[in-house]
Parts: sequence; structure tokens; C-alpha cells
Amino acid sequence: MMEDNDKVPFTEHLVELRDRMLKCFYAVGIGFLLSYGFRTQIFDLLARPLIDVMNSDGKMIYTGLPEAFFTYLKVAFISGVMVASPVILYQFWMFVAPGLYNKERKMLIPIIFLSSFFFIGGALFGYFFVFPYGYKFFLGFETDSLQALPAMRDYYNFSSKLLIAFGIVFELPLVITFMAKLGLVTPAFLRKNRKYAIVIFFIGAALITPPDVVTQVFMALPLAILYELSIFGAVIFGRKSPVDEEDRA
Repeated sequence: MMEDNDKVPFTEHLVELRDRMLKCFYAVGIGFLLSYGFRTQIFDLLARPLIDVMNSDGKMIYTGLPEAFFTYLKVAFISGVMVASPVILYQFWMFVAPGLYNKERKMLIPIIFLSSFFFIGGALFGYFFVFPYGYKFFLGFETDSLQALPAMRDYYNFSSKLLIAFGIVFELPLVITFMAKLGLVTPAFLRKNRKYAIVIFFIGAALITPPDVVTQVFMALPLAILYELSIFGAVIFGRKSPVDEEDRA
């Protein structure tokens, strides 16, 4: 770490940013290559919640000749990003570390671990609890003369967006706790604005999830619980007193 970050030339920050981004690209590339070798298994795993609730023979279709190939590439890429996520998070936090206080830097390793934990936990929650109910709702429109024939490209685009959305929203406790540690929010502020937060959660869930009440509630309620967990984290880890400027490196 630099003793005085104000004297570091801007070009050095750009060089550091470039180097850290290259490391992220390398990590994603390695993850992509590893994932592409298991592309069919990964896609089958991703499609399992839909296949399990389909009334037909449980098969998807692809309507364009290159559709399966490009979909497998996307599957391998997103899987590669997931595999490389600890490296990406580590590089991000190491880049912002010089602007933090000494005590805040000590939190980086737990934050990197918890960031990965909450993101993966949110994606798994969406996969195991939200997907089955959401897909069952959509397949409920089938009739004797109407059968769902989901294309693999459309399914991938839809399911991957939902998985990423759930992964991101489950970062809420970590983000709010870190903000409390920086002194940007307080437990009293979070308690006072709880009702507004819950309204925002339900509005956001309505925009992100499929248009049925069950899946919207499945996103909004965990967010409300995570918000309460955030208040608890803010009480424990929130800043107790202003940090003196001399504590900076």
C-alpha cells in the first residue's frame, strides 16, 4: 500500500486497473474453457427445474441451426464468470482498498468471502425455490390444443437473468452492513425507513420476477428478511465513532 494515495499519479491507477482487469479476464477465460467441456451437463442442470414440471416428454427445442451452439457458448461463459467470481471480487476490493481506512481494509477478506457466499446463495434460492413455481405458472396455460415448446435460447436468457438478479439482491445485507461500517447509514435510519424499503422490495420483485404473485413474494419476502439481517449487522459492525483522518494509510 502507498503511504500517501494523494501523491500517486493518475496513470498508475489506470495501470493498476488494467492489470486487475486482465487478471479478471484470464480467470473468466480459464473458467470458460473448463465449463465448455461440461456444457451439456451444465445446461441440463440449468434446465432441470423446467423439465421436472413439463407435461410433455421433457424436451426443449432449438429453432435455428446455430442456436444450440451459441447457447452452449453463453452457458459456458456465465458458468466461467461464476467460477471466476471470487477472483473478480478480490481484484475489485483490492483496487478500492487504498481508499479505505486501515480498519476497513481488515474487512476485505471476510467481505470477499461473504460476497461470493451471498451471491451463490441467492442464485441457489432462485433455482430451488422460485424456478419450480414460476415455470409451473407459465406451463399452466397449456391446453389440449396448446403445448409449450420452450426454445433453449429463450430459456437460457430468461433463467440466467433471474439467477443473476437473485444473486445480486442477496448481497443486500453485506452492502448495508459495509455502508454502516463506513458511517453512511445507521441502525436507527434503517429501522425508520423499513416500511419504505419493503414497498421498494415488492415493486422491484414485480419488475424482475415472472408476472405471478407467488414468485414475486418469493423474492420480496427474502429481501425483507435480509433487510432485517442488515439492521442486525449494522448494529454489530456499524461505526461507533468517527474515524480520525490520521488512521488512513
